[in-house]
Amino acid sequence: MTPAASFPDREIVASKFAGAAETDKSYLSLLMENAAQDDSLIEGLHRYLDLAAAAPFLNSLKLEKTGLWIGEAAPGRLQIRLMEAAKSSQHPAYLAFRAGLLRSGGLEQAYPTAAI
Repeated sequence: MTPAASFPDREIVASKFAGAAETDKSYLSLLMENAAQDDSLIEGLHRYLDLAAAAPFLNSLKLEKTGLWIGEAAPGRLQIRLMEAAKSSQHPAYLAFRAGLLRSGGLEQAYPTAAI
């Protein structure tokens, strides 16, 4: 019997992003609840985007839906880090993810514009 890992590695998190099933989403939501696991989540997101960028077929709709989902589900403390990850490359995989992330409006909800 193997003990449950309290800090999953980036490969596991990347596979959960790629899965897009309800169980994978609930696993990722659970990771987002704990601030100590933010680094693992972001590293896994980078790995997922890198794998999508290296794939022979670019599924931009899936990447955009992933960006939309995580933008809506992530707490405010993660919104800037998610946007930094989305802006870290100009590859179409990153652009599709960023489009979904922007469409979610999570960054604007976490950091509303100031009324001057």
